[in-house]
Amino acid sequence: MEQKQPLPPFNFDTASQKVQMAEDAWNTKNPERVSLAYTIDTEWRNRDLFINGRDEVKEFLTKKWEKEAEYKLKKELWAYTDNKIAVRFEYEWRDQNGQWFRSYGNENWEFDENGFMKKRFASINDLKINENERRIR
Repeated sequence: MEQKQPLPPFNFDTASQKVQMAEDAWNTKNPERVSLAYTIDTEWRNRDLFINGRDEVKEFLTKKWEKEAEYKLKKELWAYTDNKIAVRFEYEWRDQNGQWFRSYGNENWEFDENGFMKKRFASINDLKINENERRIR
């Protein structure tokens, strides 16, 4: 069976590694690559959307990054247990009209025994910012 290292149960170092791997993958803005970190039947809540399975994840991410130009993300480990990780994050992006945003949020992740994320629940708020207020480059 395929595995996605590091595997649960997590400690500080392995949870931190999972968070950094997620940040790095999402910053590629490659839906296919990002989707491979999740179980085939992954379950998401992203804002007001409910997403099920890798195919829906790829579709969601494709649309997301078409809308969110110059997307750049920073994640931070908040807490962890055996197979769960909580992160806080912020990312910045520009819409098609040139308006910049900083999006803040929290995610709760649950992993299967092979290290794939089977659940991702994200709460996100957007704040309009001026380009000169950007912090993430």
